Amino acid sequence: MTKRKIYLDNNSTTQCDPQVLDAMLPYFSEHYANPSATHSMGRFTRKAIEQARAEVASLINAKPNEIVFTSSGTEADNLAIRGISKALMGKGNHVIISSIEHSAIIHSLDHIKKWQMGEVTHLPVNHYGIVDPDDLRQVITERTILVSIIHSNNEIGTIQSIKELCAIAHKKGIYFHTDAVASAGKIPLDVKTLGVDLLTISGHKIHGPKGVGALYVKEDTQIEGMIHGGHQEYGIRPGTENLTGIVGLGKASMLAMNQLKQDECKKIETLRNYLEIGIKNRIPEVKVNGHPTQRLCNTLNVSIAYVEGEALLMNLDLEGIAVAAGSACSTGKSEPSHVLKAMGVEDKYINSPIRFSLDKNNTKEEIDYTIETLVKIVERLRAISPLWKEPKPAPQT
Repeated sequence: MTKRKIYLDNNSTTQCDPQVLDAMLPYFSEHYANPSATHSMGRFTRKAIEQARAEVASLINAKPNEIVFTSSGTEADNLAIRGISKALMGKGNHVIISSIEHSAIIHSLDHIKKWQMGEVTHLPVNHYGIVDPDDLRQVITERTILVSIIHSNNEIGTIQSIKELCAIAHKKGIYFHTDAVASAGKIPLDVKTLGVDLLTISGHKIHGPKGVGALYVKEDTQIEGMIHGGHQEYGIRPGTENLTGIVGLGKASMLAMNQLKQDECKKIETLRNYLEIGIKNRIPEVKVNGHPTQRLCNTLNVSIAYVEGEALLMNLDLEGIAVAAGSACSTGKSEPSHVLKAMGVEDKYINSPIRFSLDKNNTKEEIDYTIETLVKIVERLRAISPLWKEPKPAPQT
């Protein structure tokens, strides 16, 4: 009997769409010329890159010349943080981020501090994972050059009020960056409405290929590259372009736009809510982490008291269900999620987070199986836990 496979880890990565693969294949073999070459074959592949640039720009309502292709969302985040810090060293050295940023932002700033290039302020969040705009106003100084607040958190799905936060930074003449890797393809992204100067997306989070990302850089933004070489990507990110990956990202962006127009997210949200209700109704002492409504349509992060998250993860995997404990970039770390710690999650819940991240391909049958399987696993694990006490039934009246 074939083992059932249910994939509920789409915030870690998504399946490459067959249409994306079809768009990429000719550029592995038939159209392989270097896009910087001046001959006709090179001009053909250059045209493909520029078409993809326009397609990515359309997804976020940007101009094509404001899109810089990178190897990943992580590189794009690093380029935004380090590129602005380096370009504006003479003006200031203070960067403000939230306390629930992706590790690509946090660790990039760790190096900036190590190199004595700047100071960093971490904004607190409330128990839903929301940044208070007043907190941002209070920490801005004359030396502040950049604010970077994640658009939606990849672990809990909470969506920030980026437009309001960006306006506060701009009032002081400060650049604003947002990591929108988790948001792209799930909610509309309009850089003009948001007002941001820099924005990050990643190909493999929107049914595109791995190994390609993009950084939106608003016209006239002062930024320096991290690597040095040729003229590619306006000199901001030199090196021969990942032709096939860029073509795939362009196609994935167009498909993501169509999904937004068809309101596919509403269907996913309905299934996500069905999963949430099923878990809360069947398992006592469950906490939903993140904002109840101001979150991504596909994301459900729950903590189940008196059960270790890793044990849940492993047992679900044995039953063919793929989920995550948090960010894929934090796998292997033994300490609790920095996101949950920043939100002040209670001790009995902080070590047992499970993130379900759904997709358009998931079905109600899969969710029913997941709920039933999770209930059995929790009952089994709690039965051997010295801390668990079965709730007493309510007295009869």
